[in-house]
Amino acid sequence: MKPPFPLDQAPAPTSPRSSSELDALRSEGDLNQSPQRQAWAAAHLGSQAQNLLERDAAVFLHQSLSTPCLNVLRHVEGAWLEDIAGRRYLDFHGNCVHQVGFAAPKVIAAIKAQLDELCFCPRRYTCEPAIRLAEKLTQLAPGNLKRVSFAPGGTTAVGMALKYARVATGRFKFVSMWDSFHGASLDAISVGGEALFRKGIGPLLPGCEHVPPPEPMRCPFHCGKTCNLACADYVEYVLEREGDVAAVIAETVRNTPFIPPPDYWKRIRAACDRHGALLILDEVPIGLGRSGKLFAFENYDVLPDMVILGKGLGGGIFPLAALLARDSLNIAGDMALGHYTHEKNPVACAAALATLEVIQEEGLADRARDLGAWALQRMQAMASTHPLIADVRGLGLLLGMELAAPAPNGARRPAIAEAEQVMYESLKRGLSFKVTMGNVLTLTPALTITQAELEQAFDILDESLAAVRS
Repeated sequence: MKPPFPLDQAPAPTSPRSSSELDALRSEGDLNQSPQRQAWAAAHLGSQAQNLLERDAAVFLHQSLSTPCLNVLRHVEGAWLEDIAGRRYLDFHGNCVHQVGFAAPKVIAAIKAQLDELCFCPRRYTCEPAIRLAEKLTQLAPGNLKRVSFAPGGTTAVGMALKYARVATGRFKFVSMWDSFHGASLDAISVGGEALFRKGIGPLLPGCEHVPPPEPMRCPFHCGKTCNLACADYVEYVLEREGDVAAVIAETVRNTPFIPPPDYWKRIRAACDRHGALLILDEVPIGLGRSGKLFAFENYDVLPDMVILGKGLGGGIFPLAALLARDSLNIAGDMALGHYTHEKNPVACAAALATLEVIQEEGLADRARDLGAWALQRMQAMASTHPLIADVRGLGLLLGMELAAPAPNGARRPAIAEAEQVMYESLKRGLSFKVTMGNVLTLTPALTITQAELEQAFDILDESLAAVRS
């Protein structure tokens, strides 16, 4: 069957035009289709950056969260970005890869040394760095999470977890959260819950059921500002009604952040056990100390059947993810559920070993807890002076500030345009972060950030909120 038009003449997809169409797609971050993005670029980017951005746009496939891009970088170090014009930004986004800071000396040294010794390990072979990393992760993980598999990225590790759950249970259904993000592949967007990734794709993986996340501000059960765990009870309701769910898969803490109440995961764990479902926790962006614990689920005193780590595992340099599973899930020796060329890449594993050493030696999880407590107090103080701030929350250095504005009916509406303004005002002043759900300022700095740098960032945010209000 011939395509309806020559492939080299295919029309470009129609971009959303109205603000409401754009707003519906802002769950994972700010969009390059925004008029505010165009205005900021025109006012703040020089000819060198504009030229490089045009060259980038001419060769890369366009996507709303990347190309055409925001700016051009030439250097990163510690908690900082530096653009092509030499302007520096404290990076409170970092794609959550910079737990140990950008260009961590120990990680770079480990990579250089490994390149000279063994730069690649073909399939069917193993190597000492991969073995040492797997051993290290199982030593650090609590409970019976004693089996490991590596993958080039978090999305592929999520795919492995889904396959192991199907094999282990003989079931194919999954329960996951609306507004969640587990990666951009077809299986990952099927269990994910964001319209930006699912819209217009067509049939997704069958058997993927979605439930509301534990987020009081948008709760369909109308709990108000305090979660009463009706959302957790609903998960059990779905498990009972479906009867044959392989696993519940969710982010321990949504990177918006939605921070579940203390007993939420205990209730979900118990429901999974009662109904024969596994519990898979995705900690790709939030693990490795960001929450104040090495594993975010340790804040909730539960143990999943599988946990997925990624992003910062390679020290912000090499792409690497890990699936940790309980020992009893080592049941697929006659199958190929994670067959990746770079599964045991020695250079990536050396980077990860160095990253874990830095996290431990510098006490970065404890540091995240302490600095996060200070940041949460600062945000609470800011909420008393900025009417736009509707809610603040944090767990370690996983921080969120939700903005809302008065609506004509006397209620409050999500302050989507205002949140984007605050972001661009902050960029002008040297602070980079992302806006999720359209109106939540999501703040995830390097765990190595100094107290002075943290204070500088919140001073910029304070000034930016004041500028938008005025």
